[in-house]
Parts: sequence; structure tokens; C-alpha cells
Amino acid sequence: MEKLDHIKSHLATLSQIGENEKNGFINLVSRYLSGEAQHIEWSKIQTPTDEVVVPYDTLAPLSDDPAETKKLLDKLVVLKLNGGLGTTMGCTGPKSVIEVRNGFTFLDLIVQQIENLNKKYGCNVPLVLMNSFNTHDDTLKIVDKYANSNIQIHTFNQSQYPRLVAEDFTPFPCKGQPGKDGWYPPGHGDVFPALMNSGKLSTFLSQDKEYAFIANSDNLGAIVDLKILNHLVKNKNEYCMEVTPKTLADVKGGTLISYEGKVQLLEIAQVPDAHVNEFKSIEKFKIFNTNNLWLNLNAVKRLVEADALKMEIIPNPKEVEGTKVLQLETAAGAAIRFFDHAIGINVPRSRFLPVKATSDLLLVQSDLYTLVDGFVSRNSARENPENPSIELGPEFKKVSNFLSRFKTIPSIINLDSLTVTGDVWFGAGIVLKGKVKIAAKPGEKLEIPDGIVIENKEINGPGDLSS
Repeated sequence: MEKLDHIKSHLATLSQIGENEKNGFINLVSRYLSGEAQHIEWSKIQTPTDEVVVPYDTLAPLSDDPAETKKLLDKLVVLKLNGGLGTTMGCTGPKSVIEVRNGFTFLDLIVQQIENLNKKYGCNVPLVLMNSFNTHDDTLKIVDKYANSNIQIHTFNQSQYPRLVAEDFTPFPCKGQPGKDGWYPPGHGDVFPALMNSGKLSTFLSQDKEYAFIANSDNLGAIVDLKILNHLVKNKNEYCMEVTPKTLADVKGGTLISYEGKVQLLEIAQVPDAHVNEFKSIEKFKIFNTNNLWLNLNAVKRLVEADALKMEIIPNPKEVEGTKVLQLETAAGAAIRFFDHAIGINVPRSRFLPVKATSDLLLVQSDLYTLVDGFVSRNSARENPENPSIELGPEFKKVSNFLSRFKTIPSIINLDSLTVTGDVWFGAGIVLKGKVKIAAKPGEKLEIPDGIVIENKEINGPGDLSS
């Protein structure tokens, strides 16, 4: 307990955060230090039944009456997790302001989607953005431009916790790092207390809102689904996690299991070493968490007030300017086991379209997708249900470099895989089909000419283009 007292005495000197955040942080650290992690007994894990993880196509059809739909939507709040920066894609500021398609950003598309819902049904679904201290100021400036839209936009900040210096558990801001680098946002599991502490939860409850649909702001597939909302309201489910069938690209994603009579999330970090390969197999654990979550707001209030949401703590060690620090985080998906009548719904893959890298940007900017009313949907001309696999070299990692290296985005409707390495530049109107590999030799620039069709070929220099 010495460590805890040591942290408490230092924490008292920090004026940047309020009592709620200090208490939340102490709570998290003391849980971590007491080592209260839930131990999973592998033999007790059961595959969830269709009652627990409901197949999407068994959901009841919607009423044809628009008044019924309006009644449903009037219970809803859409909450986007907007705490992430675009740094991995070479952008400053919030990731949600990266232009995804036709000059529209993630945020533009989200606003368009909700505007269309509100217009179509005459309802008032608000958009709520959970920012971090990293994205707050920039987001406020951007939200200004939607002032004239028929949509209420609320923002609140997730908690700001001090990083801990690994060697002696001193809060980093007290030990030579007073700036932003001394702090961190503690993962999206923080959405529950942050929603409450910001006063937004009581605002929405007073407006008779009952459910929040929560999703990552970079998941273009996370659109409001009335069938899911209708199911939850009818069956009084307090929590729903959308899961989708795993492919080989998703082997690390968390999965839902039945454990001691409750449904819960099993993450790779909780799996004993001996069972990691089994966890990654697509045979036993067939689904993974998309992080599209639906929550009953009254249940959130009840559980936060009772301090009952004790999700698994994810220790995230980092190094900042040579100092080893520790961040303790939690994930929103892990809260599923604390809610009553919690379920998963096994949804189509189209509801999971995250943009994590420029290779994803290539997919969504191409003819593989179409954009209508803010909704990005797969082009039905592609027969293969799976997307092509795309690997771009480090020259394409930053969005600005990616954009300058493609005069226009190639047609990839019939592409199976694309690998690009080296100093490659693409002309306009290029068509890629089958398996394509393009590798510029070290120190050489390789230009792919306008209008060329490349099918099942490996290209290592200009000579390979003409044959």
C-alpha cells in the first residue's frame, strides 16, 4: 500500500484534474496493485448459444409504420469514440478529420448519416463525441461547421490520468513531465464514468433517451441499425456487442464466450500461453468484437453509481523520451459481463469497416465502395465476399504521401491481393486484377503509366509493364 500512498500524496499536488478523475485513477491503480485480475479457467469456457449470440438474420422485421420507427429512434443517442489521433497515418489532430472519400471526413459522413435519419423520420437523434484531451480543442473547432445542421452535437472529454513512472510509481507530471506527455486517456472503458461525470448521462435520461449506440469514429460500417435497436428494446437487453465472423486478418480480436453462466469478452491478453494458438484458430472461436456496442443508459447509471464496472485492467507500458512509464487502461467491451440480459449479435461483416492505415483508405476510396447519403457500401459488382488484401510499403504510410503517389485510385473490383514496395507512383485510370506485386528496385523510381491493366503480374521495373 506504500505505492498507493506515494501516488496519492503526489496526486494531491496536481491541479490539472478534478476530484472525480483523481478518485477514478486511485480506484484503477489500487485494483491493479491488488492483482485482482479475473483468472480464466480454460476448461470452463463454453461456446455461446444462439440465445446469447443472436444471428442477425433471426432478428424480427421492423414495423412498416414510420411512427413506430420514430418512437424507436427517439430513444437513441449515437456516441462516437473520438479520442484517437491520426498520428499513425501521419496526420496531426483527431483521426476523425482525415478525409475518407469525395473530400468528406469521418465526421462529415457521420453527421450526414444522422441528419438523414432525423430528416426521414422527423426524430431527434443527437450525436455525442467522446474526445480525449488530445482531440478536444480541435474537435470543438470542427463541430462549429455543423452549427446549421438539423442535428444536436454534444461533446465531452474522457478522463485524463497521469502516466506512472515505472521504476517508482510516481505520477509522471510530478517528475519532470508537466506537459501533455505526462498524461494519457485511459482507454474506451472510461466511457461509462466519463459520460456520468460530464453530466451528459443525466441530460439524456431527462430527455427520455434509453439507449446509446457506441462505435469507433473510424469504423465506416457502424451505422444506426433499427433492427438491432428494436430487438434490444423488446427484449430488455441492457448491453449488446456486435460481433462478426473472424477471418485470418482478425485472429487477435477479442471473442465472446459463455463463462459461469454469463456472457463475457475474452481478449488475447487473458489467454494462457498454452492456449494462444487455439484462441487464434477460426474453428473454436468463430467471432470477434467489432466494438459496435449498444447500452441501456439507465443500466449505465445504476452500475457506475454502484462502482460495479470492474473491467479487466490492460497495463500498457510505454517509453516517453527515455523514461519507462505505465498506463493502465480498460476496454468498453469487457463491461458486458456486468449488465443484465447482455447479448451479442452476429452481424454481417459490412458493419465492420475500420480505417486504421492507408491500405484501408485505398479500399474505401476505390470503386470497391460507393458513397450515398454518408453511407459507404460495398459495390455489388464484386463477387468475392472478402476484400482484397493490400500491403503498401512505408512510402505510403502517411496520408499525404499516399495521396500524392496515386494520381487516381486504381480500379480494384477484381483484385485479390496487392503488394507495393519501394518508390512507386501510380498514374490515372489504372486497373488491378488478381494477384499483383509491384516492387521498385532500391534507389529507382517506378512509374505505373495511366490507363494500364495489370492482371496476375509481378512488376520489378519498367520492362515488366510492356510485356
